[in-house]
Amino acid sequence: MLLALPQIELKFPLENPVLIFSLVLFIILFGPLVLNRLKIPPIIGLIIAGIVIGPNGFNLMLRDASIVLFGTVGLLYIMFLAGLEIDMQEFKKNKYRSIIFGLFTFLIPMGIGTAVSYYFLGYALNSSILLASMFASHTLIAYPIASRFGVIKNRAVNITVGGTIITDTLALLVLAVIVGMVQGDVGQAFWTRLGVSLAIFTFIVMWVFPWLARWFFKKEGDSISQYIFVLATVFLAAFLAELAGVEAIIGAFAAGLALNRLIPHTSPLMNRIEFVGNALFIPFFLIGVGMLVDYRVFFKGTETLKVAATMTIVATACKFIAAWLSKLSFRFTRDEFMMMFGLSNAQAAATLAAVTVGYKIIVGVDADGNEVRLLSEAVLNGTILMILVTCTISSFVVARAASRLAVLEGAADEGPQDDATGRILVSLAGVEKAEPLVELAILMKQPKVRERLFALHVVDEQNGEAKHSEGRKLLEQAVKQAAATDNAMEALVRHDLNAASGLVFSIKEYHVTDVVLGLTRDGLDTQPQFGVLTDTLLQRTNKAVFIYSPLQPLGTIKRIVVAVPPRAEFETGFVRWFDRIKAIAKQTGAAISFHASLATTERIKVLCERGADPLKATFEALDSWEDLLIIGRDLGGDDLLVVVSARRGSLSFDANLEKLHRQLARYFTDNGFLVVFPEQFGDEFMGKADLNPSMTEAFEEGVKTLDSAGRFVKKVFKGDR
Repeated sequence: MLLALPQIELKFPLENPVLIFSLVLFIILFGPLVLNRLKIPPIIGLIIAGIVIGPNGFNLMLRDASIVLFGTVGLLYIMFLAGLEIDMQEFKKNKYRSIIFGLFTFLIPMGIGTAVSYYFLGYALNSSILLASMFASHTLIAYPIASRFGVIKNRAVNITVGGTIITDTLALLVLAVIVGMVQGDVGQAFWTRLGVSLAIFTFIVMWVFPWLARWFFKKEGDSISQYIFVLATVFLAAFLAELAGVEAIIGAFAAGLALNRLIPHTSPLMNRIEFVGNALFIPFFLIGVGMLVDYRVFFKGTETLKVAATMTIVATACKFIAAWLSKLSFRFTRDEFMMMFGLSNAQAAATLAAVTVGYKIIVGVDADGNEVRLLSEAVLNGTILMILVTCTISSFVVARAASRLAVLEGAADEGPQDDATGRILVSLAGVEKAEPLVELAILMKQPKVRERLFALHVVDEQNGEAKHSEGRKLLEQAVKQAAATDNAMEALVRHDLNAASGLVFSIKEYHVTDVVLGLTRDGLDTQPQFGVLTDTLLQRTNKAVFIYSPLQPLGTIKRIVVAVPPRAEFETGFVRWFDRIKAIAKQTGAAISFHASLATTERIKVLCERGADPLKATFEALDSWEDLLIIGRDLGGDDLLVVVSARRGSLSFDANLEKLHRQLARYFTDNGFLVVFPEQFGDEFMGKADLNPSMTEAFEEGVKTLDSAGRFVKKVFKGDR
């Protein structure tokens, strides 16, 4: 018996959804690869591909509801990623510059665009103002290029992204007002309704959403659930923006800003968000934009060509002038100026929204009985050409500027560290979950320094193979989690007499600089110290040790409170542990507060201002280590306590540190904490519990003498004897 095969009729445009989706995926895969050989940016390649396969090209596909749906998702994704990837600390530092640039890039196109549209193109005043607002808005369509080059934290990029909020919001408000005026809706009630709705929208997205997201991320650790929650939040914010009377892209951008601090840039969740958007949704949007282009109208008369050329020239010139004025105002370099111009030159999202709305509105009938629209068909087609040209210019300019900035920033960030000076080992001994420890290791890793990551499982003689299978699972878990953040973590399995011995020898064999240990609080207040493993490790190695007891994901913390003992600045590992804590604060966006003595605080302030990326911190006095419990009074439920401890016999050791573990167990039950034992000088000297106390006293007296001598020398040089 022969099976009858289904009859599939192949006709164009394609109607089979499987075939349509397959074709789009092959275009996303091969389009950029082919056009890259011609030095055409991938973004432009996808737009060109949309022109070719669209209804105005070879008519392989229609711009149907599915393309529109995925394109809308891609458009919102671009705006969401722009808000999510912005460095909020840099944005706050540059907020006034962003406001200035936003006003430049809005007012200049509005003024010039209105005059050109009214006097040169001969459009009515309402149409001229609406057309000018299309010049004022811009879409960060080349933002993925800057992200790929790793320059999204550059001040020019941050200021441009911040300016986008202002200019797009104002441009879309112009659209709402013009539509209201044409329809006779503008009055006191209109402005009252718009103001109240925007205030409610801002409160929900910027205050309710972060609170809800922090609660959800604490309760739900499943990566799929977290991603779905984020996606649902973005589209809810976009819908609320439309209810408030503005475009959905403003809502998506606001959602990115609201969730910015809760999704660290090196987290697995951030990696998934970027991957799905860049692999699927954003390419769909770009292909959909290309399918709008009807190149045939440019051969039917001069009107469309005249309008298209005017729109393209005016939009590009105005954005260039705005970026140039910003360069003069902020004293930017040429590459930063070109980056601002490139990012702000592309017209797509808000421009398409405005022209679509304007084209649909009929304002009257001409003498021949033809409908007169707020924006004519010539403007509609001219807009598509303007989008194509400006996106092309934007892509080339941003790619060139980003490559140059990446080289310059890479050279500026080069320091004395190399591959051997940054090696972080995560010990999985005695822990049930690897995620918190791996998260800590990844966040404390220096972003622009190549540092190796290790995860260690020791098979000891006492337990034999009983714990071996559990350890293997933890290793696999750690490696997968690191891979989800584009970090390679090497899995180590060592057979030794006990976990402490295996850990110590692994540290020596792989030249580890930082060790991350997990800590359970069960019985902590009754133990002599932090446990046999930790005590042995501190005695037998001088490397930095980070003992972590988590209560919530690091991405959900609001503040990092660091307690530093007196004379900690004299320890060998002082700068290293500071850089680790600084990296965590930068990645999570959490505020940071240091509690230390006056002398130690002055040294920490110097480190905070060091480099091109200073750390903004607050400082409180902690003259006596006995005052540690006072810090606990001001700790909130979302604060992380970091205690910088010291090994016995070190310069910053205090007898009160002997009872630190009991204090943490009894008085800091509502907070996660991280205890840091900095690197000490010399394996043979530091870390020995039986060090002669007289030697410690001699060292302390020596430090006091050097300190007094230093103050005397300063007075001599100042002429104050």
